[in-house]
Amino acid sequence: MDYPLLRDIHQPDDVKKLHKKDLKPLAEEIRAFMVERVSQTGGHIASSLGAVELILAMHRVFDLSEDSFIFDVGHQAYAHKILTGRKEKFHTLRQEGGLSGFPKREESIFDAFDTGHASTSVSAAVGMARAKKLRGESGAVVALAGDGALTGGLIWEAFNDLNGEALPLVVILNDNGMSISKNVGAINRSLSRLRTSKGYVAMKRGVVRTLDTSKLGKWLSRHLFRFKNWLKHILLPNLLFEEFGFVYIGTINGHKPKRLEKIFARARDLGRPVLVHCITQKGRGYEYSEEEPERFHGIAPFSVMTGKISGEGQRSCAAVFGDTLVEMAGENENIVAITAAMASGTGLSAFAEKYPDRFFDVGIAEEHAVTMAAGMAVAGLSPVLALYSSFLQRAFDELLHDVCLQNLPVVIALDRSGLVGEDGETHQGIYDPLFLSSVPNLAVYSPSSQEELSAMLRLAVQRRRPAVVRYNRGILPDEKMRRPIEYGRWEIVQPIAEVNLITSGTMLPTAHWIAKKSGYGCINARFLQPLDTEVLEELRRRNAKILVIEENVISLGQRVALWCNPARVECLGIPVCAVPHATVARQREWFGLTEANIERMARELAEGR
Repeated sequence: MDYPLLRDIHQPDDVKKLHKKDLKPLAEEIRAFMVERVSQTGGHIASSLGAVELILAMHRVFDLSEDSFIFDVGHQAYAHKILTGRKEKFHTLRQEGGLSGFPKREESIFDAFDTGHASTSVSAAVGMARAKKLRGESGAVVALAGDGALTGGLIWEAFNDLNGEALPLVVILNDNGMSISKNVGAINRSLSRLRTSKGYVAMKRGVVRTLDTSKLGKWLSRHLFRFKNWLKHILLPNLLFEEFGFVYIGTINGHKPKRLEKIFARARDLGRPVLVHCITQKGRGYEYSEEEPERFHGIAPFSVMTGKISGEGQRSCAAVFGDTLVEMAGENENIVAITAAMASGTGLSAFAEKYPDRFFDVGIAEEHAVTMAAGMAVAGLSPVLALYSSFLQRAFDELLHDVCLQNLPVVIALDRSGLVGEDGETHQGIYDPLFLSSVPNLAVYSPSSQEELSAMLRLAVQRRRPAVVRYNRGILPDEKMRRPIEYGRWEIVQPIAEVNLITSGTMLPTAHWIAKKSGYGCINARFLQPLDTEVLEELRRRNAKILVIEENVISLGQRVALWCNPARVECLGIPVCAVPHATVARQREWFGLTEANIERMARELAEGR
């Protein structure tokens, strides 16, 4: 496909040279280019499709030689990448050695801050703006945040701290009514009122035009701020952003480049905090993403013609979890489900539809979700909270303090545990076993099959104690359990021998295959916490050789080694590091989590090397 306008865009200044009549066709070209490329690589396309005109206007108004752009999460940053010299590499998006799916400082001088999680942009922007002020540097800091970010507490902490301080800060609120799922809560209702407050905007313009007909009126319209605020309080009760010290400009159609340029220029020149509220359409310009923006939020490679993903139809871990929880809710009316803006991604859509009164989407607010679940548990309910591993990190204190120290029956279904592939450093689920193993009263379940996942979820809820059931992105084997789940007990898959492989989850099938053909023992560590001390005592008594295999930062191996001392224990897992984007298979190769390497290490252990 030919892109005549985009073909000549290589650096940020190139877009400034275009005539305004070319902006609309350029936006269409950028969208077509993104759809074509992302259909081959997968990625977060719906958000980026909706932000094209915003980013075009940002690049035409601001000067990246002195101004800085910060993208909240970064899902919407693809057009920015294309306009800043990365167009020719865009086919490498999310591929090993290629472009990251998120802004990265090491990738481009035009990426001011690494992002990947929500609600961080304004905090970072306030920090950068204060640094510019202290160093006497010119230029504005521009934060592009989605309305979903406003459901996270961090952004409100930044607003509160800013408190009207005279900083060259522009916050562009990209309001499409969604984060990943539909936005929820009071903030969303407030934004809805702002979106529909045309009466206030029309009245304000009418009053200004009337006053400008006389010298006295001009003086009033330019200097009597109390009059303006009085007018706003009468016509628009929601003054949320102005109460935080922002000049609020909105609402603006986020798909009108000429209008956006005028507004952004005005915001830039004020030299104080400004919030520009823009209304956009998530998934704009591609039929299938417009119809299903949630599915196209983050999507695997797909057919441009049909919007379908190859290989769709396999039962994912999220689907197994969701189906099991629906069944359990039919048996136990005290079960409630909680998500943090991820109903579809965590498999809770069916639960939400069947039990709407027992389903709670709290927005991007993991800390609140965990402590709210604790409150529900105290009051007699059985809350099940579905999160991604990388997002539980935000709620560690609440898990420790509010749930586990009180020994409350909160169950966390932890999706995307282990290596996650193309989403890269910010989304890897490899750290949770290490930090969860330090938490008292917490059981950590690690299923290695779909049936184990269902059985463990049931057991976790039935025990009415704090629990995490962690499972990988994608699918687990659909096979029958060899033995029922017993709390705190590991499964002896192959009898204990001179050399023994201990693992769980996604690595068990490989370990089992190697052990079976080589005569090694194989143990399915169904619980990462508590440890099965009976099995460990037997291994220590026999002075057995042990290889512990983990698809996460080494945690279980260290604890096994301490318990089984002086028996020889080797650990195979992921060192404490940042794992860049690539396929999961390739990431496993980097860390030796392959059949060939496990077999080699087990053989060397057997030979005493």
